[in-house]
Amino acid sequence: MKSNTSKAVLFAFLAAVFYALNVPFSKLLLAHVAPVYMASFLYFGAGVGIAVLYLFHWKEETELDRLSRKDLPYTIGMVVLDIVAPILLMMGVEIGSSANATLLGNFEIVATALIAFLVFREKVSRKLFVAILFITASSIVLSFEGSDSFHFSLGSLLVLLATCCWGLENNCTRKISDKSSYEIVTIKGLCCSLGSFMIAQVIREPFPEWQSIFLTMLLGFVAYGLSIFLYVRAQRDLGAARTSAYYAAAPFIGTFLAFVLSGESLSVSYFFGLLFMVIGTVLVVSDTLMTSHQHEHEHILYDSNGKKLKTIRHTHRHTHVGNLDSHHHHHLRASQL
Repeated sequence: MKSNTSKAVLFAFLAAVFYALNVPFSKLLLAHVAPVYMASFLYFGAGVGIAVLYLFHWKEETELDRLSRKDLPYTIGMVVLDIVAPILLMMGVEIGSSANATLLGNFEIVATALIAFLVFREKVSRKLFVAILFITASSIVLSFEGSDSFHFSLGSLLVLLATCCWGLENNCTRKISDKSSYEIVTIKGLCCSLGSFMIAQVIREPFPEWQSIFLTMLLGFVAYGLSIFLYVRAQRDLGAARTSAYYAAAPFIGTFLAFVLSGESLSVSYFFGLLFMVIGTVLVVSDTLMTSHQHEHEHILYDSNGKKLKTIRHTHRHTHVGNLDSHHHHHLRASQL
């Protein structure tokens, strides 16, 4: 339990780090690549990159790790939503501002948590909801640069629609996250790339230059391929809502990378955003490492001659604190038969 949870938390944060590269670099590349082709080659880079890695690991997996026919509905949902979402995002980024897109992009956290709770009946604790509020507040503070930074427009609407698609897609992926991560990302990348490519052909977008295609695929491998791969691995132990909450660190990471790489100054709002982010992250980690569940124990009592006297059933609630192997029992009720 300790190893799995710690590794899942690390994977979730690394997924956020890689995804943080998406919007700023996509904004630069959109000057040379049309939005739908952009979405296509981002996913093509993800699919091809993870497929190459899969060649070195496929022997480690069993038949149970492979996607099966019963996983088909969630796989189709994952692919269709992942075709639509990045196209909407790239169109929103192209006609809007990257700051606005970064801010609105965090609605994916809320959408994922609400869909997980309302549709897929995933348990979302009060602590996690509070953490989501703090993380979202942090993202708003980090992205807000004045009265013109946030405005509702067609670009904003497109980004919001993209986040809702990804929120539902995150939950579809969660349903198959115990299967091969390599297979999931490869299928997602190649199928979504093909779907977007066909749409770009139909609407007759200008075909980009090969140099721009290569750079877009490289970005796709890191920001989509590796990010999605680690995200899926994290979902196995954390669930869709918790993993999405960790993903919300991406805007903060992006701002910090801009400071390191470009020498951009850190404003007062950055440190307020950092405070909110730390509070939210602490709550998420606390919620992740302290889980409760209940199960029923059955005890059979015998006399000295080995004759069965009675069966006693009682329910325990177990609270696991941190990553300890030990746990606490709270007796809820006991019934004798």
